[in-house]
Amino acid sequence: MRDLLASWFPYVSQKPELFLKCIGETLTMTFWSGSFMFVFGLLFGVLLTVTREGGILANRPVYQVLDKIINLFRSIPFVILIAVLMNLTKLIMGTRIGVRGVIVPLVFGSVPFFSRQVDSALASVDPGLVEAAKSMGVSPVGIIFRVYLREGTAAIARGTTITLINLIGLTAMAGYVGAGGLGDYAITYGYNYNRMDIVWAAVIATVVLVTIIQAIGSLIAKRATH
Repeated sequence: MRDLLASWFPYVSQKPELFLKCIGETLTMTFWSGSFMFVFGLLFGVLLTVTREGGILANRPVYQVLDKIINLFRSIPFVILIAVLMNLTKLIMGTRIGVRGVIVPLVFGSVPFFSRQVDSALASVDPGLVEAAKSMGVSPVGIIFRVYLREGTAAIARGTTITLINLIGLTAMAGYVGAGGLGDYAITYGYNYNRMDIVWAAVIATVVLVTIIQAIGSLIAKRATH
């Protein structure tokens, strides 16, 4: 088996520890940026839902400002976003390069997308349930947790899955600026030296990660559907 892998992936097998290190870097970037993405994206998505016209906490100025900011960051290509946020990244993380140096741009790049996913998920909640909760005297906070988030769990799980898969794509794109991970591995050690087995190894590892995330997300969404 080892000889077979060495024949298929000769350059990868020369330094397997480098390949594993890059997988670890991709997982690290995805975990930390994904954690912040989920918290802030969920918060902003809920705010979009409850502050829009007709919402339980309708507030036009708050909705308009948040809506415009989300649209602004969604419109900026990720590579440009990295450059724009360099000074902020340095201030927060203490560095502009490597895995730590790309966490902030990853968060800014993924939160707006996930906020829209959450907003869409909560919009699918039956308005009748919201009205019923209001008629029973449930507070706005209670409606958010007991109606919106509870009934929208399956859709939020699907949105989280989509966003995490998109986030893995952003981590690969971050390889262009030397952020580490599988993208950097494929470009720096594979493509630049025409070592296509390294490129294919990075592709296979990425597909496996995406498949695992998709399977977990689908399972959670299925169990949350009621």
